[in-house]
Formats: sequence, C-alpha cells, structure tokens
Amino acid sequence: MSMVQITLPDGSLREFPGPVTVAEVAASIGTGLAKAALGGKVDGQLVDTSFAIAANARLAIITAKDPEGLELIRHSSAHLLAYAVKSLFPEAQVTIGPVIDNGFYYDFSYSRAFTPEDLVAIEKRMTELAAKDEAVVRRVLPRDEAVAYFKGLGEHYKAEIIGSIPAGEQVSLYREGDFEDLCRGPHVPSTGKLKHFKLMKVAGAYWRGDSKNEMLQRVYGTAWATKEDLQQYLTRLEEADKRDHRKLGRELDLFHIDEHAPGLVFWHPKGWTVWQTIEQYMRQVYRDNGYQEVKGPQIIDKSLWEKTGHWDKYRDNMFTTESEKRDYALKPMNCPGHILIFKQGIKSYRDLPLRYGEFGQCHRNEPSGGLHGIMRVRGFTQDDGHIFCTEDQILPECDTFTKVLKQVYADFGFKDILYKVSTRPAARIGSDELWDKAEKALMDSLRASGCEFVISEGDGAFYGPKIEYTLKDAIGREWQCGTIQVDFNLSERLDAEYTAEDGSRQRPVILHRAIVGSMERFIGILIEQHAGALPTWLAPLQVSVLNITDAQADYCREIAAKLRKSVSNQGLRVDLDLRNEKITYKIREHSLQKLPYILVAGDKEKAAGTVAVRARGNKDLGVMSIDAFIELVASDIASKA
Repeated sequence: MSMVQITLPDGSLREFPGPVTVAEVAASIGTGLAKAALGGKVDGQLVDTSFAIAANARLAIITAKDPEGLELIRHSSAHLLAYAVKSLFPEAQVTIGPVIDNGFYYDFSYSRAFTPEDLVAIEKRMTELAAKDEAVVRRVLPRDEAVAYFKGLGEHYKAEIIGSIPAGEQVSLYREGDFEDLCRGPHVPSTGKLKHFKLMKVAGAYWRGDSKNEMLQRVYGTAWATKEDLQQYLTRLEEADKRDHRKLGRELDLFHIDEHAPGLVFWHPKGWTVWQTIEQYMRQVYRDNGYQEVKGPQIIDKSLWEKTGHWDKYRDNMFTTESEKRDYALKPMNCPGHILIFKQGIKSYRDLPLRYGEFGQCHRNEPSGGLHGIMRVRGFTQDDGHIFCTEDQILPECDTFTKVLKQVYADFGFKDILYKVSTRPAARIGSDELWDKAEKALMDSLRASGCEFVISEGDGAFYGPKIEYTLKDAIGREWQCGTIQVDFNLSERLDAEYTAEDGSRQRPVILHRAIVGSMERFIGILIEQHAGALPTWLAPLQVSVLNITDAQADYCREIAAKLRKSVSNQGLRVDLDLRNEKITYKIREHSLQKLPYILVAGDKEKAAGTVAVRARGNKDLGVMSIDAFIELVASDIASKA
C-alpha cells in the first residue's frame, strides 16, 4: 500500500498508510484540533472533515477562527434552520438556503405566513437540535434517483432543482438526524458545532426570483463563531437601526419618498440645504483642480446608446420615451454626453488633460424590491467627471485624483478608506501592452499617494481597469463610493480624437471618475455616519436663538440678524424661536433636531449683550458675547470637525 504524504501550512509533513480523512489528520496532530476542526482545505478546495485524501496533498485544517470556518457554520446553520422548520411544520417544503453577508437564509413554501412567534419557536428548536450533536453525513445519488427520492418526500421544489441538473450526473445529499437535504457542501461534522445563531426576520421571495412564480417565505438568520461575535453583531444592528437614514430623514424633516414617485426623492428645505452645501463644496473642489463644469441633456436619442454599447447592456434598466417617431432614453450615466461635448471643435495635445465635471442627474429603472430610502433610488445625481488625456498622463491624473479624494473624504469625517484595483477580465478590448500600462499607472498612483491596496483579479471593466474607493463608517460598515476607471473604448466608439504633437489624429484615453458618487446615497451615508448630528459646516440649521420671555424678543431678532450676516459674509443658518413656551421645552425640542448650537437669552443676557451657549450633546458652554460666539462657530465650521 502506497503512503499518502500530507503537507501542512507550516511546511511540515505527515505520512499515512493509505487514504486518510481530514478528521484523522487533525486527530494525529492533537485532540484539541480534532475537536475544533470544521472542515479542511485540500489543495485549495474546501471539503468536509470526512473527506478522504487518497494522494499526496497540501492540507489546512479549518476551524471557527478561519473565514472559511465561519462560512461553514453559516451554511450548516441554514440547513439546521430547514431541519427545525420541517420538525415543527412537516407540510412546509424547503427550497434553497445559501450563505449571505453576515448570515444565511432559507426559502420555504408553506400554507400560511410565519409569525414572529413562529420564529421564536423555530430558533428554540434549532437550539435543541444543535444540542443533540447529530452527525452531518454526506452521500451521493444518481440524478434521477435523487429526483425520485425527493418526490417521494413530497419535496417538489428540490426535485425541480435536481431535475435541472444534466442527466447522468451525481448529486450529493447531507443528512442530520431525520432531515436530509440536497447540497454540494461542505458542512460542519455535526450539529453540535452550531451554537451562536439567531433568526432575524421573514420576507417574501419569488421562487427562482421570477415574479410569475409562487411567493415563498424567506427566513433570515445570522450565525457566528463565538457568543461575543454574535452579540457584537446584534449591537451593531441596533446601532444601525438608530442611525437609519430613512427614520432620521423623517425626524429631522430632510426628505421623503412618496408612493406617487417610487424610487425618487422629495427634498425638504433642510435636506436641500445639506445637498447644496455638499454640491457647492464639490464645485469648489472642481475649480481648485482644473475641472470645467458642464451640463448635458437628460434625454438622448437611442442611437447614441447603441453606439456606446449601453443599449445592449442596460436596456432593461433604462427609462425610454418616444417623440415624432424617434426613440429616446433618459440617461443612466453621463459619459456619452461628455464625449459629445469634447468632440465640439478641434482638440490638440496641448488641451490635454481636459477635465469635465457635472452634477449629472441620471435615471435607472431599478426593481422596486431593491429600492432603499435614498441609498438605492431610480433617479440620482452623480458628482461625475471625465478626464480626457494621453496614455502618459494616466499616472499623474490618477495620483492627483486619489490625493484630492482623500482630502474630500477627510472633510466629511471619513478617515478609514479601503483601496482596490480591479484588473483585466478575460473578455476585454485593447492590447495587453495597453492594459499593462494602465494597471501599472493605477497601482503606482496609489503607491505615490501612500495607499495600501488589494488587487481584484479579473474584476475590471471590459474597456479598462479601475480603482474602487470604499469608506468604512463609524460602526464598521463599508460603502463603496469613489472610483476612477481607465477607458480605451468609448473614444473609439464615438470617434473622439485629438491632434498629437506629430500632427497625427489620436484617440484620447478617458478616465471616468467620481468622488462621492450618487449625491443621494452619499447624503444617506453621511446621515448614518453622524447619526443625524451632522457637523456644523454641513448642518441644515447651525444655530437656534431662543428667548425666555417676550421681553427678549427684539434682542433675539437682533442676534439672529447679526449671525445671518456673519462668518466671512456667508452667514450662519439660523432658526429664531420666539414661541411662548417654557424655555426647557424649547431647548429639548431643538436638541432633538440635533442642532450644533442653541443660544438662550434672558433679561441678564439682554442687559449684558451676551448669550448663554449650549452645544450639541447637552454641553453648557457658558455665557459669552455674540462676537465670541461668532468666532467659536467660525472656527468650528473651518475645521469641519
């Protein structure tokens, strides 16, 4: 019998007389590892602990400390959920149950809707089944035999899934106790490995994602390696709920979404003030960095979208209209319009790089189920920009862009940025030499800006590589906002060119770039980042002036008027509250609106020409002169703290 040689991650070797399972290798290393083992990675492939290794291989034992271990826990928890549902509701049919970010779900067909009480009962049953520590056992059946098996169980959805697999193929099943499910695997070795899970909610989901099919019930859950990890996640969810931009948008009177315009935003005065503050800030960034602001039309003839290739790729997500027997589409992006502007008049190499910026409103026909407050909408505005340049200018332009982007994000309160370079996909245009140059330029630009980055192999667009900039917010969530993409394609498709130094006609490279991305989404991120308490420079109202009695009304009017003309002549955004209410009531009400500053004036303050200053967070800053307060708030605004 030939020996099987196993190479472990530390480079050490172990030999076994013939085939050996992952579990046996773990046991040979130590009882602690044998108990902790959830699976194995054999030559890079994730497998069950029962997997038999018959030839020399590299093996890593997977435990709950590994990312793959957490995936195994969540995958197996989905099966445990289905096991519990079938135990409590035998008539329910199981469909599919994949791993998702932070957890899992399973779709069921059942005669009635699951209630919150049902979820409690199902989770309790999951705990009981896990405590039984039943072995999770894999077996393989021919496709047709598996179809007949599940039909015999009355599991018609499973039979349909298996029936779509090519004839003659084998399928794998996993059994735990009385429950057996179709699955590729792998899974944890026993249900006792599943200890830290919680069911979260029930939602509707169409079978196979088709609205023509039956509506199923999707039960969502989360699972973690430790009790502490689970509790931390639940705490983050509670914090995220407090920060939900939809709730805060209503409470702070910023915006609303109306059923008469699904996926579109109605901005209220306060919300539009935030928008305009951000837009004017970004407009200054454009001016300071050599951009010329442009504006393209909303509706463009279908033929242009066919030339660019967008019609073939985005047709189902484009709003269309017709006039005088011509077909038009609302623009889903701004780039073709910028190229048409570039083509007006002769361009020389001396004109490059040429930078266009636009606050361009776009429309995309997103499915109603995917809409989410102002984070995911059908009408949105981008801080869009396109840089027309030569190949040699890619590196310096990307370097400058990254440095500008970092400063912008810092001004909005984001210090933690993740950088990813997406490289050439298998299906692409352009020579390898050009791709080499573009990818190197992107990476070198990040290095020049002092940015560590990861490489996402093959995730670039077909027309060129890109950098993606992802923000990490106050509670650890990640938001991909900025991007810069190298495009060798559209200038060719739309016949854009410039006169080179030698007199030849050349195609410009187009750099598609955005910093905040969708203005709507970015404002939603800001609201959640700051839990509605926007920094003073962004706050829709910065100061509220309150009187104690009518005797100070005129004095408060004078204060408000002075503040509105202060701070470098831009003026503060001031609210004047002269209502005949108790001062404690008025202070509380304005505090709930998360105002940065509240000024209170009584008889003493009026006589001395001062105000009592309260800062957000119920901080009493004491009594000061109006000029001293103006200096304080001006410093606050300038710092963007």
